[in-house]
Amino acid sequence: MRHTTPRRNSHTRTAISGAAVLGLALTATACGGGVSAGGGEQKLSGQTLTVAGVWTGVEQANFQKVLDAFSARTGAKVTFSSTGDNVSTVVGSQIEGGNAPDVVMVPQVGVLQQFAEKGWLAPLSAKVGANAKANFAKVWKDYGTVDKSYYGLYFKASHKSTVWYSPEAFEQAGVKPAKTYKDMLKAGRTLSESGVPAFSVAGEAGWPLTDWFENIYLSQAGQDNYDKLAAHQIPWTHPTVVKTLTTLGELFGDKNLVSGGGAGALRTDFPESVQQVFGPEPQAAMVYEGDFVSALITEELHKEVGTDARFFPFPAVDDGEAPVVSGGDAAVVLKAGKNKKAAMELVEYLSTPDAAAIWAKAGGFISPNKNVPADAYHDAITRSAARSLTDAGNSVRFDMSDQAPAAFGGTQGAGEWKLLQDFLRDPSDPKGTAAKLEAAAAKAFRN
Repeated sequence: MRHTTPRRNSHTRTAISGAAVLGLALTATACGGGVSAGGGEQKLSGQTLTVAGVWTGVEQANFQKVLDAFSARTGAKVTFSSTGDNVSTVVGSQIEGGNAPDVVMVPQVGVLQQFAEKGWLAPLSAKVGANAKANFAKVWKDYGTVDKSYYGLYFKASHKSTVWYSPEAFEQAGVKPAKTYKDMLKAGRTLSESGVPAFSVAGEAGWPLTDWFENIYLSQAGQDNYDKLAAHQIPWTHPTVVKTLTTLGELFGDKNLVSGGGAGALRTDFPESVQQVFGPEPQAAMVYEGDFVSALITEELHKEVGTDARFFPFPAVDDGEAPVVSGGDAAVVLKAGKNKKAAMELVEYLSTPDAAAIWAKAGGFISPNKNVPADAYHDAITRSAARSLTDAGNSVRFDMSDQAPAAFGGTQGAGEWKLLQDFLRDPSDPKGTAAKLEAAAAKAFRN
């Protein structure tokens, strides 16, 4: 059984919603553009459609622009309601109460699989499938498929393989963005010698530590092993896991690389980790996390992305390829919804570049749709992140902990979060940590 894993959404949504990603002043522009171009026949005039998802604040407002464009094209009246992070519980209650939404924007692969296994989802139409084939790498359709049925169209993605850095700190230390993990640690030690620790690590919650592990593991162990470990087809005691923990421990165990050392990192939450690099009193030169870091930099810290803050791709480890780890929100159609025809029309629209371009212009958004025009994106940094994601094609891998049962991959103070926090505190025993991870994973997957 799959469970919702709230953390990945709560942290990204807290960051982006709290930072008015690039302004509601763009409403008129974002709702204009291609809205009227396809709207002639109003074939859904008079019909109503309900959509649910985890988004709030600016994210909800920007998605509403996409829904408004669909309404202008078709005549359908579309309303959106936020489920909060517990999307599985909320939607389950709505289905039981006879007031299920027509479309749900599902935030994790595990939740999508759970919905499919419960028999809640309607397979997507042939037209959605054709659009997915034309506009997306095959891997995105695979992540939306359960038991050979295509249920989930990935509309919004995040790029979780970006290392954000202070250009000023790099210039003062005479270092450049690294292309290998080894060079990144070498540059980090040079930065430390110049007077500023290399990394601010957000260890207080636990979820950023899973992202560190996943990027190193994907590059070092390869895509096949990543897929097997994500499905628990190989144990966490596998030599590849021990090797990645050993590699990660080289960073976690070096006080010159981690601001405040392991103890300090365990007291640092995600927003603080960004502030430690880009705030008024810098305590580190780099922070690793996804493209959503830009929202905090821009709106909370009032710095300019591209000038005061930049990123480089998470570098290749050993002889592996540079990793591209992602997350995303998929549109699914509920069988219990009252208007499945209009729901399918909406998902068909979301599978087009036009729909994604609306949110792209508003900012704070990356689409896995490779045919969204580059100039649709709000700024050069987001454009670069989007291009990196789509250029990765089928080598993209979905966040591993979001594919796991929540008891292992998404619970504060338990499972992978807790065990990697313990490892951050004391990284001296990779084999012992691997054994504890396997025991927790085996129990969670069995349940």
